[in-house]
Amino acid sequence: MKKTHLDIIDPIHNFVRVYDSELKIIDTSIFQRLRRIRQLSGAHLIYPGAQHTRFEHSLGVMHIASMAGHALHEKGLISVDNIQNLRFAGLLHDIGHGPFSHIFEELLQKKKHSHEDIGKEIILKTKIGDLISKNGYDKRFITKVAFGDSRLQFLNEIISGALSADIMDYLLRDGYFTGAEHAKIDHNRLMHSLDVYKNKLALDKSALVNFETMMTSRYQMFKAVYFHKTVRAGEVMLLESMELAEEELGLTSMSLDDYLKLSDEVILSKLLNLPEHNFKLKTAKKIATDYQNRNLFKSVFELTLTKSTITKKRMQDIREELSKNSKVDINEIFVDSSNTSSIPLSPSKKESKSIILLEENNNKTKAKEIQISSIQLVSVMSGFMKILRVYTPAKNRKKVEIAAKSILGDLK
Repeated sequence: MKKTHLDIIDPIHNFVRVYDSELKIIDTSIFQRLRRIRQLSGAHLIYPGAQHTRFEHSLGVMHIASMAGHALHEKGLISVDNIQNLRFAGLLHDIGHGPFSHIFEELLQKKKHSHEDIGKEIILKTKIGDLISKNGYDKRFITKVAFGDSRLQFLNEIISGALSADIMDYLLRDGYFTGAEHAKIDHNRLMHSLDVYKNKLALDKSALVNFETMMTSRYQMFKAVYFHKTVRAGEVMLLESMELAEEELGLTSMSLDDYLKLSDEVILSKLLNLPEHNFKLKTAKKIATDYQNRNLFKSVFELTLTKSTITKKRMQDIREELSKNSKVDINEIFVDSSNTSSIPLSPSKKESKSIILLEENNNKTKAKEIQISSIQLVSVMSGFMKILRVYTPAKNRKKVEIAAKSILGDLK
């Protein structure tokens, strides 16, 4: 009897089962490219074990989405076909990511573009969509589920909502590979406690404590990994180098075929081998070289904002003030905020702001939608997630630190 599936060993889920229709997608060069895009950009310079990629994360999201689908199917809420739609959507939700993952996103956003836009194009216009169609599934519907656009809101939320397979896998996976002891999530309990209410994903109230634990893990991972000051130093350097070299390399104006040739190492190689025609390119090359050699920018000032929201314009104004006050070249001063889109988990991310809790009482189901921010634990933690930092090369450390304390000391 011909085997119709493959069980892939995975350190997070033990085994991830992959069926023939999925394996054909995984074996394409388009999907294999995800092996060359690290999940956490430059975090491996601080956490050496953080070498995991978008490839295994995508398998993990498919696995957890499948768990959610089976749990809902057992309750008579979705069809077998929609379980497979969820599996495809989970597998392909990150297919459009560029090099260095979320760092590249900031470049794309300047062109009013995103990795989701590219992901849609990949599924609809390449061999991947053809393989989906050949197996009798609707590539357009799967694209909508993968990127939160389907009319079945609860399917969207399984991939990218507050209870999403995406969040659960990346917290578990990032925690494991960084060695951080913060990503403790009972995803099995959460998945088996899912329900559907008025086309939205809901959670049995008895599992609220598990949701709160997940939110606590998100906060701890944000502080320990995603916005760790040295992790961000490397990422700020990558972003600055790519922005300076954008005109020369055309990173956001290339064809889809050329985009699909990009990876972390390809981009880093391009940056390290830039011609030195002008100041911008020399600076981009120098920053990339320092990044490769782990000669990272230094964080000289940090402030937790309790009231203010820092816009990009305000960040640029601060940069100019710091340069003037410290007499350090503005090109050697960098202002970073936790609201930036290059943080994989930041307060600015667009996602579900509420959660529906279901409770059985006298054979009647009572539903209550609550704001996630109203959960006491979440409310307290979110107040510590708006952070402003100032970075500079080590040689300027003291000058910029003094200027930052003078200019930003009273900011709240």
